[in-house]
Amino acid sequence: MLTAENLGKLYNGQAVLENVSFSLGQEETLAVVGPSGCGKTTLLYLLSGLAAPDTGRALLEGRPINAPSSDISIILQDYGLLPWRTVIDNVALGLKVQGVGRKERMAQARAQLTEVGIIGRDDDYPANLSGGEQQRVAIARAFVTRPRLMLLDEPFSSLDALTRERLQRALLDVWKVRKVPFVLVTHSLEEAVVLGKRIMVMSGRPASPVAVFDNPGFGDASIRDTEACFSLLKKLRHTVEDLW
Repeated sequence: MLTAENLGKLYNGQAVLENVSFSLGQEETLAVVGPSGCGKTTLLYLLSGLAAPDTGRALLEGRPINAPSSDISIILQDYGLLPWRTVIDNVALGLKVQGVGRKERMAQARAQLTEVGIIGRDDDYPANLSGGEQQRVAIARAFVTRPRLMLLDEPFSSLDALTRERLQRALLDVWKVRKVPFVLVTHSLEEAVVLGKRIMVMSGRPASPVAVFDNPGFGDASIRDTEACFSLLKKLRHTVEDLW
């Protein structure tokens, strides 16, 4: 479905990413962890078409990713909502760009907001929402266009612990319905275990994969309380302790 082949990126003559290769199947998720500044966000830019690799290529369903596309949605750390648009208009924006009529796009946006637990806030503006509510709106906006791939750049890092856990569950609940594959960049090993069916550990600059772990407990709502979670976290910590 998604394939990265020997991706590499230079900035000011310095390698940021090097030899990044992986594949992501339909209905799979991949969590990417690594030290700060190693190039994880740059990887998402290459996968989204917002930046071009200096070496290698990324393909979506066999076609090179050369530019942003409605097939790929991205959720950012700062939510990326337009402050001058209402909640429902923010969610419906991608549908408007796609040429969907107003009545239909409002109906789809409202249904998607309900799916992520935002009800009765259609006419509010982002400034009137809590951080958790704003991120739910961002998730709704990303899913409403029915993308083939989702990219998430530390979407919950600025939230308190309880809100973060609630939104992780909300994201998984929507994913179980839509089954849209996603790549998640995170600093949190626990979040990687909760949201990643596979987990890829990146080295420091130039960033490249050093290990990939399967997560047999992925999708379990109570995974945090399982021995499988504790075991996987232990393996991850042992892998990253010399890298971070």
